[in-house]
Amino acid sequence: TSEADLATWKQSCYDAMNDDFNSPILISKLFDAVKMINSVREGSLKITSEDRDELKSSMKSFLFDILGLTDAVETNSVDSDKLSGTIDLLIKLRAEARMNKNFALSDQIRDQLLELGIQLKDGKEGTTFSIN
Repeated sequence: TSEADLATWKQSCYDAMNDDFNSPILISKLFDAVKMINSVREGSLKITSEDRDELKSSMKSFLFDILGLTDAVETNSVDSDKLSGTIDLLIKLRAEARMNKNFALSDQIRDQLLELGIQLKDGKEGTTFSIN
């Protein structure tokens, strides 16, 4: 059994929203949940796995759906994939420029990426990159 009263906590969050979208109160209630989470991690509070899942779901709902915050992990993952794809495209264009002996363009791509903090590394297996 859980020692935390999640139903009361969740209702207080909804009460804050029903009070003319009182986001400061909602945020304070979310911090109360963070305190609960920390107590669970420290072992001073026990909750069931069902309550843990409900708390996680409710926190996501209030943070992302209601308050409109973004999930940095998901956003960064998508952005990272787009960035990697873009850099791979530039690496291919640079390789084509080198094959066509257009070294000025090849160097320009490398140098401009470096200015942006992206270092290209040419090797036997091809070109790789690192972000500094």
